[in-house]
Amino acid sequence: MSITKEIRESVRQRAACACEFCGVSETDTGGELTLDHYQPQTKGGTDDLENLLYCCNRCNLYKHDYFPASPTEPMLWNPRTEPASAHFLELEDGSLSPLTHMGAFTLQRLRLNRPPLVAHRLFKRKNKEEAHLLNRYRELLVLLEQVNSQLGAVTEEQHSLLEEQQRLLRLLLRR
Repeated sequence: MSITKEIRESVRQRAACACEFCGVSETDTGGELTLDHYQPQTKGGTDDLENLLYCCNRCNLYKHDYFPASPTEPMLWNPRTEPASAHFLELEDGSLSPLTHMGAFTLQRLRLNRPPLVAHRLFKRKNKEEAHLLNRYRELLVLLEQVNSQLGAVTEEQHSLLEEQQRLLRLLLRR
């Protein structure tokens, strides 16, 4: 079976146009990424959607045609079946720390702590924090506008009450 344009696009969209191993997107690389067989065809893998991953050239290069030949050999993390958080913890410095043996093997095999990826994770984290702060700022602006509007209404009401009070005082003073 050959991989059709429709299958390729389906895998691409399922991955949100980003490497399923390291998270680098097409926007980051300036072009489309590659399709990878989780279980290589040379090791019995098929072109089924469940076996296809969208990944960057580096992760594809480092993974190569790895697939354990025996149950004693380590398995590579499959991003299609488990979240990264089950195997990795992102540290404050942007590097990944393994949580499992599979995570440790995957980190080593795919070199997921290579300097450009660590810098990329830090950059994404910074952008996410800035976006969060910007959204919070926008929410605060909306709240300030509401408070300002309410303050204007209260000021108008107070002005009206003062005018009414002055009118009543004038009436009382005339008597």
